[in-house]
Amino acid sequence: MIVNGSQVVPHDSLASSPDIPLGVDTSASPLSEGNAPRGSLSTPAVRHLVKQYGLNIDDIKGTGRDGRVLKEDVLNYAASKGLLQEPPSALEENVGQVELPEGGKSLLDSHFYEDKRIPLRGYQRAMVKSMSLAAKVPHFHYLEEINCDALVQLKASFQKENKDHDVKHTFLPFLIKSLSVALSKYPLLNSSFIEETNEVTLKGFHNIGVAMATEQGLVVPSIKKVQSLSILEITKELSRLHEMALQNRLSTNDITGGTITLSNIGAIGGKFGSPVLNLPEVAIIALGRIQKLPRFDDEENVYPSSIINVTVGADHRVVDGATVARFCNEWKSLVEKPELLLLHMR
Repeated sequence: MIVNGSQVVPHDSLASSPDIPLGVDTSASPLSEGNAPRGSLSTPAVRHLVKQYGLNIDDIKGTGRDGRVLKEDVLNYAASKGLLQEPPSALEENVGQVELPEGGKSLLDSHFYEDKRIPLRGYQRAMVKSMSLAAKVPHFHYLEEINCDALVQLKASFQKENKDHDVKHTFLPFLIKSLSVALSKYPLLNSSFIEETNEVTLKGFHNIGVAMATEQGLVVPSIKKVQSLSILEITKELSRLHEMALQNRLSTNDITGGTITLSNIGAIGGKFGSPVLNLPEVAIIALGRIQKLPRFDDEENVYPSSIINVTVGADHRVVDGATVARFCNEWKSLVEKPELLLLHMR
């Protein structure tokens, strides 16, 4: 993981690993690594640690099996000599993250165990505000699974016939286009709520936002006027927005004006999510990863099927469960039978 340009590693990777008996070291002289005398019971890692602190392992009382000197013994002895501010407890859990040191300095230096306060800026600060407001809104979540067998075949066909090497066909553009068609039938999902006047604005355009994770934080650029775009045009615009997001070059127009949001968490991992609204929008959809799962046909025969879980989160002040269910049924039918989408093309 990258934080402010520095690589970080899980803190538990710094925890003491169990010392595995390696037998008696009879090859090391009294002046070898860590000043370890011949016959000392310790691992190479422990002897290296002793050397780092300039200690004599003969002065350290081992608490391990057969008097073996453990990593904790070295750290406790170093702390007693004032070389460490506070020895780490073997019983306390290691949580959080620490930055990798620069210049090859030891991770055992005491200041690497200190807490670090990081200010939130940019997208991260904006997310604090938006999510805090959204948490006050009563959410309703509806989970559905969609059979993507036909979509998998369609994507493979698109890619096979693809002559443009700059275009990479994925499932998301088709899901976005079919979502737009379903929104035309259920416009309430493509609206915003004005709390001050208790009014709902049904949006004319389908500006579908796609949540993207960047080094600067989560950002939701939107594809504008999706109902007037082809699947190929959506593919190219999605690629452009993704590239701009990675370069932190999204314009104000790119990140404003959205009417409904898709969170493609399945691209990273996970089967389903419980998304939080991107206000003032009244709906957000989380997409899980497509999995090959066993299903039954009409004759109760088992067959493998490509399944995706979708979770629709809605503002329950505006949208009821029945509307979400009907909307989801419409969208599901278009994904499972993509030929139906042709009936809505102009």
